[in-house]
Amino acid sequence: MGFHAEAESKTHQPCAACRMLRRRCDSKCLLAPYFPTHEVEKFVGVHRVFGASNVIKMIQIVEETKREDAVKAMVYEATARLRDPVYGSAGAIFQLQKMIQELKAQLESIETRVSEQREQKEQLLSIHNEHAHGHLDTVFPINDNPIFDGYGTLVDFDHPMAGEPLEFPVEGDWVLSNINNIHLLERT
Repeated sequence: MGFHAEAESKTHQPCAACRMLRRRCDSKCLLAPYFPTHEVEKFVGVHRVFGASNVIKMIQIVEETKREDAVKAMVYEATARLRDPVYGSAGAIFQLQKMIQELKAQLESIETRVSEQREQKEQLLSIHNEHAHGHLDTVFPINDNPIFDGYGTLVDFDHPMAGEPLEFPVEGDWVLSNINNIHLLERT
């Protein structure tokens, strides 16, 4: 062995795969980029599930640009398979899909409630705006049907004082709030 080879072997640490398999690891090791020396447990799981020779074969058949993703998939599958020997990653995927369905149902329920709340808000704003702009014909409709005030008294529009303007010694808000109370009483 020459000086160059000795210097290279001292600076190059074996990858996790070569360390576990007790073999010589050189700079051309196919597994070294994906299983660095400090990630031994990652290779241990993959080795248990797939075997070292199968891992090498799988890495070799994948395009070089996609090898890192392939190794990540193998590590994930091996971890899932060790946790759940029967279902492996399919069990985890099933649980995630179930959670997604439950969350979708919750979201639909919340969206329905939000929509109902918006409709109620718009109805209340519409009623408020009608009262605020003087459109009281919905509260006191003028037609041939008898109309009762909030106290059960018949309102007679043919009475001589019916056309006279009313004067109140208080601000208009008081009148509006009493009209709202009458409207609420009519509904009950």
